Amino acid sequence: MIDIRNVSKRYGTVYALRDVSLSVEKGTVLGLLGQNGAGKTTLLNILTGYLAPTSGSVLLDGRDVLLEPEEARRQLGYLPEVPPLYDEMTVQEYLRYAAELRNVEKRSIPGHVDEVMELCGLTSMRHRLLSHLSKGYRQRAGFAQALCGDPEVLVLDEPTVGLDPKQIVEIRSLIMKMGKGRTIVFSSHILSEVQQLCDRVVILHDGVVKTSLNLKEQGAQENGNVTLLATVGAAEKSILPRVKALDGVVKAEVQPGRHVDQTTMLITFHGLTEPERRLFALLSGLNVPILHLSRQNGNLEQLFLRAISE
Repeated sequence: MIDIRNVSKRYGTVYALRDVSLSVEKGTVLGLLGQNGAGKTTLLNILTGYLAPTSGSVLLDGRDVLLEPEEARRQLGYLPEVPPLYDEMTVQEYLRYAAELRNVEKRSIPGHVDEVMELCGLTSMRHRLLSHLSKGYRQRAGFAQALCGDPEVLVLDEPTVGLDPKQIVEIRSLIMKMGKGRTIVFSSHILSEVQQLCDRVVILHDGVVKTSLNLKEQGAQENGNVTLLATVGAAEKSILPRVKALDGVVKAEVQPGRHVDQTTMLITFHGLTEPERRLFALLSGLNVPILHLSRQNGNLEQLFLRAISE
C-alpha cells in the first residue's frame, strides 16, 4: 500500500532523513518511533506530499505522491500534530467543508458527515464552535476531517501529544477503531503507545532507520524465547514443579503475591510459537483456574535504547 524508496531530505548540509526505505502492507498499523528530532514528522510530511524529498520517491498504491498528487492523496487522510481547524466554524460546518474538499458526492455529504461524527464521538458537539472545544474534542475533530472521504490510508503525527490521561485513552481507542480495514502510519516517542496499537514499528534515529520490528511475530526475547505472565488459582508448592516440568520451559519464577491460594509466575518457553496452548492444557488438566495470562514484550525498550545509542 505504501512504498517509500530511498528517501532523503537535506537542508543545506544537514540531513533530516537519509536513504529511508520501507514498505507498509494494506491493513497494517505502523508506528514511527524515535526521539524528538529523529525525522518522524519530516517523513510523514513527505509521505503526504506536503514536503518534496531531496531524493527518492513515495508511492501510495503504486501512485507517486509528487507526480500524481491528486490520485495519491485521494486515498490519504492526514492529521498533523496541530489539527487544522477553522475556529469560526461549527464541527458540522467544518466536516462538511472537509468532505467537499475530498470530493465526496454532494448529496452524500450530510450522511457521510453524520457517520464520521458518530465514529469520532462528536455527534453531541455538531453545533459547537471549534474554538469552544476542549483539547480532546479538538483532536477528535482533527481525526474526523482525516476520515472524510473514507481514505484507505491514515497518517497521524503525534496524535496524543498534549492530552491528559483520559483523553489519551480515548484517542488510542479511536485509533484502534479506525484501524479496522485501514492502513495507519503514526509517529510517537511513547513506547507503550506504539506497543499497544501497532502491528509493526520502525525506529528512526538521526534521520536513519535503525530497526524495523514486526510486533505480532515478536515474543519477549530476541533469542527465540517467549515469556508469559500467568496468575493461577493454586498454591506455589503444588503448581510450580508441574510448570517447570513442562516441555519447552527453560525458566519459571514466582512473583510476589498476597494470596496463599494464588500464584503469579513468569514462565519462559523456548522454541514454541504458541506456548499458551501448552500451559492451558496443563492447567485445565489439573483443574486449576487461570486468573491472568499475557505475553511479556519487554524487549521493545531494549531495542529502542540500543538503536539510539552510539
